Amino acid sequence: MVSVGKKAPAVKLQDGSGKTVKLSDFKGKKVVLYFYPKDFTGGCTTEACDFRDRHAALKQAGAVVLGVSPDSVDRHARFAEKHDLPFQLLADTENKAATAFGVWREKSMYGRKFMGIVRSTFLIDEQGKVVEAWDKVRVKGHADAVLAAVKGEAPAAKKKAAKKKVAAFFFAT
Repeated sequence: MVSVGKKAPAVKLQDGSGKTVKLSDFKGKKVVLYFYPKDFTGGCTTEACDFRDRHAALKQAGAVVLGVSPDSVDRHARFAEKHDLPFQLLADTENKAATAFGVWREKSMYGRKFMGIVRSTFLIDEQGKVVEAWDKVRVKGHADAVLAAVKGEAPAAKKKAAKKKVAAFFFAT
């Protein structure tokens, strides 16, 4: 997986309309690049809709959202239309971007091993450097954590831990 602090690999894929999109097209903007296994599946639909529901806030914070999966251009178009997604979905049918980002890995289900995308998200800064990375993403609450990172806010879990430390300090003295 691409490490925080490293330059994001070059990505050049087609979106749901067949337009070629390069990651470098977004230089000067923050990019939320999320990899997911498959359109029209439960977790992937929930994740896409969560990003859709936070899209205005992400955009206002200066970020562009791009979803990537091995699905075809046509399947992405149908998925985006059905769920009214306001961001581009990129077709990585040969898994080149997933491999470059280190999210195309061996997985196992019911004892069967296979290669697939490990749900992951990268926040890329205006200069093309990875500033945050989430691996093996759990969908619930993920879009909120990404939005907090885009805004430069500490995630809720870190905020709670900080509050506990402050409270412990005051009660200990």
